[in-house]
Amino acid sequence: MHSIKEANVKKIAGLNSHKRFSNSQLRTLSKQLRVKGKRVLVRVDFNVPLKKGKVVSDKRIREALPTITYLLKKKAKVILISHLGRPEGVTVDALRMKPVAERLSKLLKKKVIALPDSIGKTVREHVAAMKPGEIVLLENVRFYAEEEQNNAEFAGYLAELGDLYVNDAFGTCHRAHASVDAITRLLPSYSGFLLQKEISMLTPLLSKPKRPFVVLLGGAKIRDKLPVIEKLLKRADAILIGGAMMFTFLAAQGKEIGESLCEPEYFEIARKLLHSKKIILPLDVSTNKGIVSCDKMKKGMKGLDIGPETEEAYVAIVKEAKTVFWNGPMGLIEQKSFAHGTIAIAKALAKAKAITLIGGGDTLEIIEKLKLEKKYTHLSTGGGATLEFLSGKNLPGLAALDKKHPVRLQKKR
Repeated sequence: MHSIKEANVKKIAGLNSHKRFSNSQLRTLSKQLRVKGKRVLVRVDFNVPLKKGKVVSDKRIREALPTITYLLKKKAKVILISHLGRPEGVTVDALRMKPVAERLSKLLKKKVIALPDSIGKTVREHVAAMKPGEIVLLENVRFYAEEEQNNAEFAGYLAELGDLYVNDAFGTCHRAHASVDAITRLLPSYSGFLLQKEISMLTPLLSKPKRPFVVLLGGAKIRDKLPVIEKLLKRADAILIGGAMMFTFLAAQGKEIGESLCEPEYFEIARKLLHSKKIILPLDVSTNKGIVSCDKMKKGMKGLDIGPETEEAYVAIVKEAKTVFWNGPMGLIEQKSFAHGTIAIAKALAKAKAITLIGGGDTLEIIEKLKLEKKYTHLSTGGGATLEFLSGKNLPGLAALDKKHPVRLQKKR
């Protein structure tokens, strides 16, 4: 297990003021920033699925290419930082970054060296020997528990490797971690092109979306979606509910839901939300015992997808929309029999004339399988960060880059 002296551990989460951002408020990577010959630390989100030591989906890697290629063309020395999976502060061989470096090498058509650690003497020596236009990928930063503790000393070890810092990992901006937050107090820090793109695409949903503005929300847990429901309820014209979370709403109405997943502790909040006519619930559901009306479920049934009548109704609403935001599958997509609702929505949005924004996570998985990625306006790399941004929460990674409140850099170790 990696460790740093406990006596020197300092948590510095929360020192930056947190607020919602537009790109105009961020310190950004731009032509005015001189990077030639400089060591540029770039926080990327290469948390990609692996199978048998190979990258299964390289979307997140591809999305980071504009920032990486720009810096390489400008003859910077590029040092990439990323996490992979949840190693919980220990070294896990199955979560090493080498397969990611190999995939990035193919995409760049340029050698990307995977270093054996993310800090330490060997890493420092290799970075010191880098030439302009070269690129390396540090080992999984979450092999150190101090990363998720937002530890100042660990951030200092990372900062020693660079002259500048660029955050291009929107998917981690909601985490106050050392390579996202603490490091910005040690190096001049800027937002990368992907981070800027995410904010520019999502911000209009909170200001002036083209109407009708329709929100589609699925997934398992209502607790993860409540903040964004409450926020977008003020701006959306309709919020269509699917996934297992629909059963908490149905049960809150007093309906029988059989053995379906449910969160009773959120009944009261669900009832309050249902006072709004904007929230639309399914008409029928696909269960382990067939398709039934949501009013006729019985004990022993387990709802696992929206039904065909609901698919038709939701698709009709989407066709009339001018802006659509979708996050979370409509059913249990791991089982083909219960992926129909999600597939129907994905295909309908692919044909829609609306601005279509897809909010990360499991939703992207089925879109990639259907090969529809290019049919939407924007596929967010964010997942949890996307939901927190849209719910109005403060994202530490963005606050750290606020140009209106520049942070006085602390001395490195």
